[in-house]
Amino acid sequence: MARRLLIAQAVVAGAVTLGLLLKEIPGIVREIRIWRMTGFPAGPGHRP
Repeated sequence: MARRLLIAQAVVAGAVTLGLLLKEIPGIVREIRIWRMTGFPAGPGHRP
């Protein structure tokens, strides 16, 4: 019984996380585009 409850909780938590991520994808893409336009460094090893 406890194992079923734990699995159910994990499924619900995963669904909520996935839903939030899908909801935020357009904003994340917009931020990445803005960073690229402003010349934000691409990461370590990036040389201007």
